[in-house]
Amino acid sequence: MRSNIWVLLVMAAYFTVADIGYAIWSYLYFGAVEPIGTAAIGLLVILSLFIAFYLYSGMRRSAVLPEDNLDGEIAEDAGEVGFFSPWSWWPVALGLGAALVFLSLAVGWWLTYIAVPFAIVAVVGFVFEYSRGAHAH
Repeated sequence: MRSNIWVLLVMAAYFTVADIGYAIWSYLYFGAVEPIGTAAIGLLVILSLFIAFYLYSGMRRSAVLPEDNLDGEIAEDAGEVGFFSPWSWWPVALGLGAALVFLSLAVGWWLTYIAVPFAIVAVVGFVFEYSRGAHAH
């Protein structure tokens, strides 16, 4: 986790320099600081710092991970990664719903009225797929 934290801190430093450079460039080019881009890049700084802090606080509470051990072997990190449903079609429906929502931004707002209910049904189905039917817990 330490390497992830350092990458995020380097990203935050880069975004800080980029934000200052963008503000200066927009002031020189347009005569005023462009607020949307400057705020967006500034939010990237906050986001990077937020994730780095979250990883740091989680690292303090947990044991040393195998990837943090410099003398570690690859076999130490072997094991179950997570649980994935090989038979589930909900991720496909969710991907199509998200794609339709973003397509509606380019095509027209009328597509949003079709895409959002489809995406909501896909999210609900994906979240509750183990709450009913043959695989209910």
